[in-house]
Amino acid sequence: MTSTLPYWRLSSFYLFYFALLGATAPFLALYFDHLGFSSARIGELVAIPMLMRCIAPNLWGWLGDYTGRRLAIVRIGAVCTLASFALIFVSKTYAWLALVMALHAFFWHAVLPQFEVITLAHLREQTARYSQLRLWGSIGFMLTVVLMGRLFDWLSLDIYPVVVVVIMAGIIVASLWVPNAQPAGHGNRLAGDGFLKQLRRPGVLAFYGCVALMQLSHGPYYTFLTLHLEHLGYSRGVIGLLWALGVVAEVLMFLAMSRILARFSLHRVLLASFLLAALRWLLLGTFAEFFWVLLLSQVMHAATFGSFHAAAIAFVQRSFGDKQQGQGQALYAALAGIGGTLGALYSGYSWNLLGPPLTFGIASAAALAAAVIIGLHLHEQNQGTVP
Repeated sequence: MTSTLPYWRLSSFYLFYFALLGATAPFLALYFDHLGFSSARIGELVAIPMLMRCIAPNLWGWLGDYTGRRLAIVRIGAVCTLASFALIFVSKTYAWLALVMALHAFFWHAVLPQFEVITLAHLREQTARYSQLRLWGSIGFMLTVVLMGRLFDWLSLDIYPVVVVVIMAGIIVASLWVPNAQPAGHGNRLAGDGFLKQLRRPGVLAFYGCVALMQLSHGPYYTFLTLHLEHLGYSRGVIGLLWALGVVAEVLMFLAMSRILARFSLHRVLLASFLLAALRWLLLGTFAEFFWVLLLSQVMHAATFGSFHAAAIAFVQRSFGDKQQGQGQALYAALAGIGGTLGALYSGYSWNLLGPPLTFGIASAAALAAAVIIGLHLHEQNQGTVP
């Protein structure tokens, strides 16, 4: 590490931010099931934060680019996330929980896109080292799913909101420790180029469409995997370890990404990620009762999240000028939110109606469609930095 890079300060934020994701992705639906909601209502409640991901990042992204006060947005967003989620202690009715999900997600999704810009500003020309920072988010996720899985084997899910609030407090503390940084202009990037002009560059719109499809394909995974495995007889402790295995694979992929991106184009990495996602969802939907299949499918998380996310961040960073980085990252988050919303909703409605195999089969088809689109519309020559 260079002496100028605040490695541990940046890493601590990723640790707590994705620890929160580790508390929600595997366990939020389980908590709502514990409260007695149907699969359709669970799908709707899980979809609400993803819907906010479609709205909040673009609003906050524009504000960050306009004011340049990205770190202030991160800190305010972290405080408001905790304050709004704490309203969950007031009531557990469907309408109130829907309000809590919407409010806390509006602020939570303001945070990461702006922080990504700050991180890339600290890295400057060392963007290949992004994965070395981001892997601490994976570690935070992994520690959370293992500890919470064990915890909920011993204690009631009634303590779930308390654990989430503690993690949110950690995000606030980490945000106060992070030093600010602004993207520096480079000679080969024209600040006058508008965001929409850069968005119309060849392959960029196709990429964003594939982001939405990829997140749609994750709908059954993030909404119902824990319930699916619990119904198949796996304990919550084992389920937590399976989630953690996926994150271990993701961490190893992040560690290798600088070498992978030096050898393979973004086009090839994205294409491989989509194809492996299509296979993974078929395995989870059809053969999850076989433990070795579960192990294999969780190892494949290295591709369906690790290589995809690292390549996607690199693509956005190369595709937009410095004054549009916040909007580019926000649009990435928003399209991911649209896909995630649709994925949670369709899986919620289809889970009992069609069953896990067909629900995951739809997810596989979405990932395969993304592979076809990226293969047809994103080519090697379209991956250069903004001219």
